Amino acid sequence: MAQTMMRFFTELSSRKWIASLTGRFSRSAASRPLIPFFAKMYNIPLHEAEKQLADYRTLNEFFTRRLKPGMRPIHEEAGALVSPVDSLITAMGPIDAGTLLNVKGQNYTIADLLNGSPRLEKYKHGYFFVLYLSPTDYHRIHAPVAGTKLETEHIRGKVYPVNDFGMTHLRSVLVRNERLVTYIAHDPGEVALVKVGAMNVSSIKYTDPDAKTWERGDDLAYFEFGSTVVLLTESGTFEPLDTLKPGTAVKMGALLGYFLKRAK
Repeated sequence: MAQTMMRFFTELSSRKWIASLTGRFSRSAASRPLIPFFAKMYNIPLHEAEKQLADYRTLNEFFTRRLKPGMRPIHEEAGALVSPVDSLITAMGPIDAGTLLNVKGQNYTIADLLNGSPRLEKYKHGYFFVLYLSPTDYHRIHAPVAGTKLETEHIRGKVYPVNDFGMTHLRSVLVRNERLVTYIAHDPGEVALVKVGAMNVSSIKYTDPDAKTWERGDDLAYFEFGSTVVLLTESGTFEPLDTLKPGTAVKMGALLGYFLKRAK
């Protein structure tokens, strides 16, 4: 009964206009007094932030804060795939004939995740990571590879929560929520970076909408409040670290695995 009521109220609060109202407030000067409470509630490591707490003018400005240089070393080894975000690995594994298996007990097709993009054929036997960002985490999204922008797509949708309750008890959250997809060409293939909106995420924004190329670790986009990133690699191009598993916490720039060299 309690779970049924939770699902009912979550459905009611999943409308984009509610998130827009939340976002409008968080970008206003009226939200500034909430910053110290927010930082304390979520035990945010303030020593990492680019600015002093008092220098942030709005809650949104604090939430989308940059870090001091050097706070997130980027793994530099050739052929590496790095985490684009600070996060918890919710799920990971090979893509099975176009399906992401057992993501919190549910299966997802990349056809749904990528909104039927013609590019999805490249990923049907690739590899995936589902990376959950909690309110405590640093919320900027960085390039997991050095490469060139192939295409982007904004997919409209709801804003269901992507926390443990939402992912476990609500149906197909990752493909019902708003998404911003970035396809990046690199050596030896391409990756898809799927940024998934969530409850109270008023928008997902590119740091520089005109950027055409990125180096590994470059600032690419950010969430206005918490969410999830799904990272897909092209079929036959990637091998993950064997030390990673669902439930592992990773920092932005940390090694996720290596790309395989293709025979010429």
